[in-house]
Amino acid sequence: MSKGKEIEGEDEGNDVCRNVCNPCTKGSTFGPGNSFWITSSSSRPKRVNIWESNRREDGGASVIRNYHKPIKKEVLEDYSDNSSWITSNSPSSETASTCETNTIKGLSRYAFSTSDGRVGDSSSVQPQDADYFEYPQLSDEVENQILARVPRSEYWKFPLVNKRIYALVKSGELFKIRRELGVRESSVFMFTTGDSGWWAFDRQFSCRRKLPDLPADPCFSSGDKETVCAGTHLIISGREINGVVVWRYELETNRWRKGPSMIKPRCLFASASCGLFAFVAGGVTEAGAVLNSAEKYNPDTRSWETLPRMQRKRRLSSGCYMDNKFYVIGGRNEEGRCLTCGEAYDEDKKTWELIPDMLEDTPVATYQSPPLVAVVNNELYSLETSSNELKVYSKRSKTWRKLGPVPVRADSSRGWGVAFKSLGNELLVIGASTSIVSYSGDGMAIYTCCPDDKTDHALHWTPLECGRNRLSNFILNCSVMVA
Repeated sequence: MSKGKEIEGEDEGNDVCRNVCNPCTKGSTFGPGNSFWITSSSSRPKRVNIWESNRREDGGASVIRNYHKPIKKEVLEDYSDNSSWITSNSPSSETASTCETNTIKGLSRYAFSTSDGRVGDSSSVQPQDADYFEYPQLSDEVENQILARVPRSEYWKFPLVNKRIYALVKSGELFKIRRELGVRESSVFMFTTGDSGWWAFDRQFSCRRKLPDLPADPCFSSGDKETVCAGTHLIISGREINGVVVWRYELETNRWRKGPSMIKPRCLFASASCGLFAFVAGGVTEAGAVLNSAEKYNPDTRSWETLPRMQRKRRLSSGCYMDNKFYVIGGRNEEGRCLTCGEAYDEDKKTWELIPDMLEDTPVATYQSPPLVAVVNNELYSLETSSNELKVYSKRSKTWRKLGPVPVRADSSRGWGVAFKSLGNELLVIGASTSIVSYSGDGMAIYTCCPDDKTDHALHWTPLECGRNRLSNFILNCSVMVA
């Protein structure tokens, strides 16, 4: 995975800018705020250090790359380090700007590369925010309201604006403003076979970004893991050499951090997200004991809270959040027998309700994955792995009704390697396609569907083409973040 790279210059205190966007005569200009610009009419860049926008040879994606080496004074590493947004519909490199970024004591200085790869020098210019005194200023409150409505895929640019906005993003305050305004945006985080790192996709799968390297030991990287999102945190639980640990990815800082560990460390548990919070229940300890304990994670306090115990011990179960309740469905007990019952935790009453025979009519095979379930518009849906059919759960009759086939092969691997998630008001399914025509990658098929359980019309699955991004069709982990 690539790392940030320090710009080679004589004076670390300079603001240096180079621009290859506009073909113009080479020269220097001082702009508002005493910023120094160097432009060049050279035709082709020979070297780009940090942010690079290139045309892919396959004719598809435009790539923004960030190269980083360990340096004494790091640039915006808290947010833009190791970020790599790849889009399938972007302008060619002739019109795209390339931006190199460096920092001074945690603040940023910017350099736009000349075509010949040289960095201009301005030893008299001190790093500072631009002062646009000729124009009326917006108040910080109004500015924050505007920034909160900008798509999150553009947030990597914010640290390049000024120090205040950089601090606003890094502190997480901007995401709190988004929550207050009701501005929500979904991202899909995935880890697949044959890939060494995690990828983040936008909702349309039109662009993706590789996350920084997860600094866990090889045991954690190669072992089984469970994931769940809470607010702007991606929580991953797995085993390291010294035991079960939790790693969290923070969207605000674009960094992995270790902990906090669960009160009762576990693997193979059920989980669900509800806005800011995440719930986990069941699973197994490092010693292999099956659990019925449950916990709740709060990303604001970065802490776990103990919940009342379930009525059944279970592992390899699935979780979802519906009707303001945390549901745990299926799984296997301490004797290895399949459980057809479910349980629902009521936060107001602080109690668990047992739901008998919730999966009574669902065929269960040996070594089958946990039930593939998702909630859309407060309705529970399931992908039956033996028949590749979508079903909806009736809360009144407590039975399942078939809605039609799903265009992925969940049966070929007994449900393993398939992602079945809720994505706003749509269902998202990712896996090996049942049709060669619908492949959007190297064997991966991505579909969404707006289910309607009140009609008998055939389901309409929409294929999402993720450009020419090549990912395996076997999904190891998948989680949806709404922030």
